[in-house]
Amino acid sequence: MTEEVKQEPKAEETKTGAASDAKNILAQLEAILDEYMVTKAPFTIPANGKELIVKIAPYLVILSAIIAVPAILAGIGLSAFLAPFAMLAGHVGIAAFISLIFAAVSLVIDIMAIPGLFGRTKKGWRLTYYATVVSLVGNVLSFNIIGGIISAIIGWFILFQVKDKYVN
Repeated sequence: MTEEVKQEPKAEETKTGAASDAKNILAQLEAILDEYMVTKAPFTIPANGKELIVKIAPYLVILSAIIAVPAILAGIGLSAFLAPFAMLAGHVGIAAFISLIFAAVSLVIDIMAIPGLFGRTKKGWRLTYYATVVSLVGNVLSFNIIGGIISAIIGWFILFQVKDKYVN
């Protein structure tokens, strides 16, 4: 009798496959959002409004980072200090910590996008798009589903309306 030996995929193959799957999902979501936020949108932002948004976007990201970094760090520190009490509170304490972690990741991605936003590159736009997706996932995982969806829709509408202003 011969037994077939099943080989487990190597760690590199698993990472590449997972990264590829995530990129495919994000690309599919981008195509869907492009259709609904631009092509089928009930109205569009005028050209001069788009230009204004593109000009001030990097400065808004910088301003939000200046405000958010201390708040996130304080929140994480406070969460660590109050962790024993948070466990007593159940999912509320854990949800707040998850929200802080996803907010921090989203902020880092937004900060990485700043040079691309100043240069009006597709990479800068795409990093901003990824940050909005991370933010939505964090909101959903922390049980802020309605607020997360509303902010994602508003953010995506503006983001996809100005997408054509970012090239390369």
